[in-house]
Amino acid sequence: MRVVHVVTLVSDDGAYGGPTSVAAGHLEECAARGHEVTLVSLWRGRSSAPKRLGSVPLRTRPARSLLPGRFTGLMHPLLVRDLWVSMGRADVVHVHAGRDLVSLAALAVAALRRKKFVAQTHGMLQPRHAAVARLFDRLYVPLLRRAHGCLVLTEHERRAVAEVIGAGGPPLMTLPNGVCPEPGGGAEHSRRHREVLFLARLHPRKRPEAFVEMAALVHRRMPDARFTVHGADEGMLPTVRRLIAAHGLQGIVSYGGALQHPEAVRAYARAAVYVLPSVDEPFPMTVMEALSAGTPVVCTDSCGIANELAGRGAALVTDGSPEELADAVCSVLADDAKRDALVAAGHRAVREAFSIHAVTDRLEAIYRGACHSRD
Repeated sequence: MRVVHVVTLVSDDGAYGGPTSVAAGHLEECAARGHEVTLVSLWRGRSSAPKRLGSVPLRTRPARSLLPGRFTGLMHPLLVRDLWVSMGRADVVHVHAGRDLVSLAALAVAALRRKKFVAQTHGMLQPRHAAVARLFDRLYVPLLRRAHGCLVLTEHERRAVAEVIGAGGPPLMTLPNGVCPEPGGGAEHSRRHREVLFLARLHPRKRPEAFVEMAALVHRRMPDARFTVHGADEGMLPTVRRLIAAHGLQGIVSYGGALQHPEAVRAYARAAVYVLPSVDEPFPMTVMEALSAGTPVVCTDSCGIANELAGRGAALVTDGSPEELADAVCSVLADDAKRDALVAAGHRAVREAFSIHAVTDRLEAIYRGACHSRD
């Protein structure tokens, strides 16, 4: 099959997060299975855009802010032409669809080209009642309703998307995110280095301030532990720095900026524990990547896959308070047996439930269904 994916932004700091990682992972695996693949996106970075993302051909234009909003208003006029050309030969189109101009353009071009397409909303399509959102949805929702299917991560997302699209829309199909299993994952290295990692956008929902508060508590009990924060700043860096100073954690908690994906993989492998304090996270790819790297994970009970991971013994799930986060981190740092059990269960969870191979099996079936449908 000839498969085209569209995602809003590829950048050297990974600012768009999960949707970009998911698109690249899907296409890498599809290409390995002999399909012809292309990723179309905007690009933002300190250098010119790469021609490929891993093994995936990448077709981009520089991101420009045409309207207010972090991602909503990003666009480049010539991207529409790229979408038109790229979709011309496609058997199926896969749009990673948020409420933004790139997604709107991709859905419109797919409809005008009469292409079979699926939409994947990554938890981004929540009911909105503001006037601007309602106006946008008057164009956006009718296009979404023309999809062969809409891919959702969790039951919570299924309900949200159903409310936005309304009755009679396309079928909502559950598709988890997937990562490539990497057994081994630097277990011995992590035992020797007591580094606790936060790797996510510095956005209020990710709660990097809770990570710093947690670090202060852990440091009192385990003075040799060190804490690293990585991620693009989306408003919380001044708070993080203020809290580091207030707790006297200079040299204990450090901010290392945003990382490109290969650097992020190495950061997971170096860490003794990965902590994601965010709330209402539908399906965090960072957690999947940490598990795959063999790094124990601490997350919150509002994470969309918290119950699955807890049931498998693959992560320590907390209420998100700095106190519970600190207790969980200390328990991993102090107990090699617990750490080893978490690593083994994490690898098993990735292999059995979240492997990119299993996810792509399901995705190929969805694509073939779209290609053979008569709607």
